[in-house]
Amino acid sequence: MNKQYDLVIIGAGTAAMTAAMPVRAAGWQVAVIDYRPFGGTCALRGCDPKKMLIGGTSAFDHARRMRGKGLAGDAHIDWAALMAFKRTFTDPVSIKTEHQYKNKGVDTFHGTARFVGKNTLQIGGELLDAKHILIASGAEAIKLNIPGEEYLINNEGFLELESLPHRIVLVGGGYIAAEFSHIAARAGANVTILQHAERMLTEFDGDLVDWLMPSFKALCIDVKLSTTVEKIEKIGNGYLVFSSRDGKQSITEADLVVHAAGRKPAFASMDLLVGGIEIENGRLTLNEYLQSVSNPSVYAAGDAAQMGPPLTPVSSHDAKIVAANLLNGNQQKPDYRGVPSVAFTLPPIAAVGITEADARKQGLRFKIKSQQTATWFAAQQQAEPVNGFKVLVDEKTDQILGAHLVGPNADEIINLFALAIRHGLTTQDLKTTMFAYPTGASDIGSML
Repeated sequence: MNKQYDLVIIGAGTAAMTAAMPVRAAGWQVAVIDYRPFGGTCALRGCDPKKMLIGGTSAFDHARRMRGKGLAGDAHIDWAALMAFKRTFTDPVSIKTEHQYKNKGVDTFHGTARFVGKNTLQIGGELLDAKHILIASGAEAIKLNIPGEEYLINNEGFLELESLPHRIVLVGGGYIAAEFSHIAARAGANVTILQHAERMLTEFDGDLVDWLMPSFKALCIDVKLSTTVEKIEKIGNGYLVFSSRDGKQSITEADLVVHAAGRKPAFASMDLLVGGIEIENGRLTLNEYLQSVSNPSVYAAGDAAQMGPPLTPVSSHDAKIVAANLLNGNQQKPDYRGVPSVAFTLPPIAAVGITEADARKQGLRFKIKSQQTATWFAAQQQAEPVNGFKVLVDEKTDQILGAHLVGPNADEIINLFALAIRHGLTTQDLKTTMFAYPTGASDIGSML
């Protein structure tokens, strides 16, 4: 006999945990399925382990910048020790996560979930019937469809490297390429980025990215823009990466090639059509309540839903919406106003709201204040030459439309701008707020 559940969740990351607990607390029978260790991308293969590595590399970088300014001697990164430090966080996650589920009476299954009916999933030899199903399976690297693609490692592979290869090529120029290149170069690798677009970090304001690029040059990271990777060949213990730009062919030698060219929802193996779940242009067809249009028993959250930015806080937000709609009927809709985004380069670059280019396309009437601020105290105190901001303010309402920051503390300051956008605060509200001084936030008044 098939096992019966009120809710089955595919995926065991942030969204799964956020949705499962309130639904289970309401007395529903809940199960969670994942073919990978429980915990999800952010905790095991993404945000958190990456930030653990950045903790070490940022300390090294700060020491380097302060050499001769009060610090003496040479520091260096011990890659093996840094990875061991990372594992002090990641290694316990899966066991702790599964225990959390079991302690709350949530059943856990390990394996690949596949629809065999609108309300039935198969995992190995078991069949689960569910009144409701939540797809929260996260994302995976897109297929590049080039010869030699099998030689690429993804973000997970990079974050598990026991030793750091000498020559690293990153295919792509978004978050992963920017962050991993800064980590690897500071740890002693020779890094090349092959980016198809005309600039790095296309998700961020172009001016701010331009201000950040000297940090790549200072690390001797070779950034090749408008470059298309055509194939990868394995030669002995290394690789040859063939690329082209403006019709000219190039070959880059590498000891490691990393996929950093984008991700897509990870639901290809689920047989969604068998479950009556429509897909259009690679996206689930969902209504405004994150519910499948073609199979109302099914909801989606986070990267699988693709309704908001592909960020961990969005996964959690979506899951709360889904849980509320399951328990109380469809009443709540996701609200993605003021979702901040950060690329944890050194220094970090951060954004919230719309860019200047988007504001002009929309024909908005806005004021803009923008400045490179390497002479401000926050930058001088850390001996950091890269620092700047761009803030867009609605002329009529005095509310912030967008904020774009690069430099020390940008990853923290951006949250205050996010608060302002989400809750409709004006520049006057921020200017009259007394922030602790001297801190990064105490500069906000001068940005408005």
